[in-house]
Amino acid sequence: MRRRLRLRSPPDAPILGRRAVERPIMPTDRFTFPGHDGHALSARLDLPEGPHLATALLAHCFTCGKDIVAARRISARLAAMGIAVLRFDFTGLGHSKGEFANTSFTSNVGDLTAAAEALAARGMAPSLLIGHSLGGAAALRAAPEIDSIKAVVTLGAPFDPAHVLHNFDDALDVISEKGVAEVTLGTRRVKIGRGFVEDVRAERLAPALAGMKQALMVMHAPRDATVGIDNATQIFTAARHPKSFVTLDDADHLLSRPEDAEYAAGVIAAWADRYLDLRPPAPPPGAPEGVTRVSEADPDGFLQDVQAGPHHHILADEPESYGGTDRGLTPYQLVAAGLGACTAMTIRMYARRRGIALDHVSVDVTHDRVHAQDAGNTNAPLDHFTRIIRLEGDLLPDEIEKLLQIAGKCPVHKSLERGATIITTLAPMAEAATP
Repeated sequence: MRRRLRLRSPPDAPILGRRAVERPIMPTDRFTFPGHDGHALSARLDLPEGPHLATALLAHCFTCGKDIVAARRISARLAAMGIAVLRFDFTGLGHSKGEFANTSFTSNVGDLTAAAEALAARGMAPSLLIGHSLGGAAALRAAPEIDSIKAVVTLGAPFDPAHVLHNFDDALDVISEKGVAEVTLGTRRVKIGRGFVEDVRAERLAPALAGMKQALMVMHAPRDATVGIDNATQIFTAARHPKSFVTLDDADHLLSRPEDAEYAAGVIAAWADRYLDLRPPAPPPGAPEGVTRVSEADPDGFLQDVQAGPHHHILADEPESYGGTDRGLTPYQLVAAGLGACTAMTIRMYARRRGIALDHVSVDVTHDRVHAQDAGNTNAPLDHFTRIIRLEGDLLPDEIEKLLQIAGKCPVHKSLERGATIITTLAPMAEAATP
């Protein structure tokens, strides 16, 4: 059943201090599938509002869960460009069945391949695999076993899976002696079994990396205090081309700050577009340029995802002085950008057709009102756009005059002068539910 869900505080929120988090809303299928040992694993399939062009599979970090900030933001960003994203809780975590104490790194890999099989059974075989922390190591290990995967992304992944043991090295003797021990990770108490310790100590990723044929992007923060940056270096060195490395600057290991999650999501989306076959269908009738979709990225502020098909994305926002985070163009700046772009394109088209020696054209556009102040103000003065056109080249005076005249004939200019008819309808509202 397809439902629209509002994401609230995730199960792993204590690790993040239950700070304010982004809560994107998107069409979602919730279901379970059998994991590596048959236990039902809880899954969330975030679906695009428009055409489904590809599918991604996301593996969460060690003991975290599918609903942490980074996973939600990445999922929302990919869904906006037509990529469905499956996130699930590994065995014994979150809403998934089974005992975490009985799991291992190998079982995580098995859960990943089981998730890929569940997607394939739905006709949605994944082509993009994303893994965070130990989930990234599992993604590297699983990628060669999933034929449909074309590209892999890791975030803060360890090259040696045994790296996670330093989080509870004071309990290793107890685990060795008694077979299991309860340890504290962040503010969460979990049971770690001897099988997990022995398995991660025995695992080596180098052979899997050497055999990977998929494109790889390694993302890591140089100051990551949980998994050191040297791990990224080792992964990148061992992998074959095509491969990319992107620094996450001063982000923490969990990418808990919204701006860090947004940055990672944007880079992954741009990079994946290069390796996935994202072919949108023909535009719907009455929309020759397709649908421009604007979706809230942060309901606590004003940040918006603006997506036009799978390949074109920008952010819209308000300045900090008006309650935004200044991470994108304001709505009026977007209008000004449309006017400026259309003006420059129209001038260039005319110069090209008439053989005018125009070397370069640029357009500065300003607007004298602030959107946040004017919203809802029906008595506001008329909009006033100022357009400054710069022309470069060996141009005759009459050619310059003609180019300036033709600027006024750009379609956006005409639309702004004439005004436009805006027809508003309400899409059917889906059932609201908790995760």
